[in-house]
This record gives sequence, C-alpha cells and structure tokens, in this order.
Amino acid sequence: LVNFREPLPAGQTYRPPAERILAGDPVQTSWNLFTSADGRFNSGIWECQPGKWRAIFTESEFCYILSGVLVVVGDDGQTATYRAGDAFLSPSGFTGTWEVKETTRKYYAFYE
Repeated sequence: LVNFREPLPAGQTYRPPAERILAGDPVQTSWNLFTSADGRFNSGIWECQPGKWRAIFTESEFCYILSGVLVVVGDDGQTATYRAGDAFLSPSGFTGTWEVKETTRKYYAFYE
C-alpha cells in the first residue's frame, strides 16, 4: 500500500520548458509516491503556482483536484475549468494550454 497522507517525502520542483510558458511563473512540485517496476505507471501529488503554459501530453493522466483552480484548453477548442473535488483524464496526445488561476494541488496517476 502507498500512503498519500502527510508528511510527504521531499518533492521535486521544476517548471515547464521556458519556450512553453505563456504567462506567470508556473513553478511545480511533485511528490511521486509510486512508480511501477517498468517505470510506465506513476502516481502521486502535484502542486503548481499560478501561470499558463503549453501542454503536450505523451502520457494518459488521471487528475483529481484537491485545491485551487485550473483551466484546460485543448487545441480542438474544448475548454474546462476544474476546482477542488473535480476529476478528469487527459489522454495521451493532448495538446493545448493549462492555466493555473489559483495555486492548484491534485492527485495524479499517469501511464506512459
């Protein structure tokens, strides 16, 4: 079993590639709490400061928003706003933008 409760181990802090950042300073921290033996499935907690960036997904990711506000806009025109308690799946091949309006924290599970 994998515990998602505090205290969390040290997180990894990073930003999207500079050429993809469209607004703000979307500093992100992830606490990857599980990686499968083959390295293709990962799950944990992610947090991001306000900002907007171009997203290109090579993985399929399930997200459950714990706090904050996130706006996702696909290149296909589909737009969705997510808040605490919302869940969604971003399929492999998704391209568009992610905009964190308020510091957002989520549970994630992705398969590469």
